[in-house]
Amino acid sequence: MNTKICALLGIEFPLFAFSHCRDVVAAVSRAGGMGVLGAVTLTPAQLEEELRWIDDHVDGKPYGIDLIVPSKIEGKGQAFDAERTVAALPEDHRRFTAELLQRHDVDPSDLDTLRRDYLNFGVNLQEGGAGELLDVAFAHPIKLIANALGVPPASMIARAKAEGVPVAALVGTPDHARRQIDAGVDILVAAGGEAGGHCGEVATIVLVPEVVRAVAEAGSEVPVLAAGGIVTGAQMAAAMAMGAAGAWCGSVWLTTAEAETAPAVKEKMLAATSRDTVRSKSRTGKPSRQLRSVWTDAWESGEGPQPLPMPLQSLITEPALAKINKLADGGHEGARTLATYWVGQGVGLMTASRGAGQVVQDFKEDFATAYERLHRLMEG
Repeated sequence: MNTKICALLGIEFPLFAFSHCRDVVAAVSRAGGMGVLGAVTLTPAQLEEELRWIDDHVDGKPYGIDLIVPSKIEGKGQAFDAERTVAALPEDHRRFTAELLQRHDVDPSDLDTLRRDYLNFGVNLQEGGAGELLDVAFAHPIKLIANALGVPPASMIARAKAEGVPVAALVGTPDHARRQIDAGVDILVAAGGEAGGHCGEVATIVLVPEVVRAVAEAGSEVPVLAAGGIVTGAQMAAAMAMGAAGAWCGSVWLTTAEAETAPAVKEKMLAATSRDTVRSKSRTGKPSRQLRSVWTDAWESGEGPQPLPMPLQSLITEPALAKINKLADGGHEGARTLATYWVGQGVGLMTASRGAGQVVQDFKEDFATAYERLHRLMEG
């Protein structure tokens, strides 16, 4: 496709795949899109291993990484003390989680031990921890750095520009977009409320033209990628008709053959409708959209405590959910009812598991069909 963003990044088709799975990242880039590895949960050593593998399997095609350095976070700018953080988790939240698991025959006795496996997440949300991941990333031929949940640190932008790597950032309002432009971001990702994971409240079909207009009014030519509920080429074509330069997708890869998604959760996604998701702070402390389950219903019932700020809420939830998914995959019925994962409202259109490369091909064909359909309307 002959677009500025394709030329900027050296890709054939402006379809971006945010994924925590290196296999998805490599497959999408090989197919002509751009895979972007979600790296916020990885240690520097783990990221080195993942990027080395991608380098060996991407056939020289471009790929990127995604970090989360929020503008607002508990303890921002302070040294992260792992032991003190775990010890300070409120008893109400520990007890609510343990009792919820016990009601569904899941043993919660090892949760505090498991929490220690997730402490690097808190480190990576800080500028210093993210900097260590950037040290690793820039030793590899990455072609994009993306940051979620706020304006990237000035150090990230400066270093990326020095390395000749474009910086992308997620936005949920026109005001967010203006702040990102002022900071020097190269690509905006307009993430509508339909999106899986962290998202705002404004629907994609409204947000995309709002952000495109804000960019034009700022006298900028920063390209805007559309995100939120997009799982088909026709939706991608619709977004580009509104001024988007391409599509940034996360959910559609979760049911692919390569995806990291727990098999039990993947089955639930393939059977879900667009109404089977919930936007809640209960997983990370910031609003994120997830597959609805007994777990999410319990946190939204009002009977439990209010979610903690990021990253504390994740230390409550992630160890429990990892245990739940492992048991669910083994056939544990109580765990299966609790199992959940991030996913957007586009899940209702995700009805079959395919390879990630095939998903890219399907996007291309569906996009072309939509284009031809609109072209025929103009001919008449």
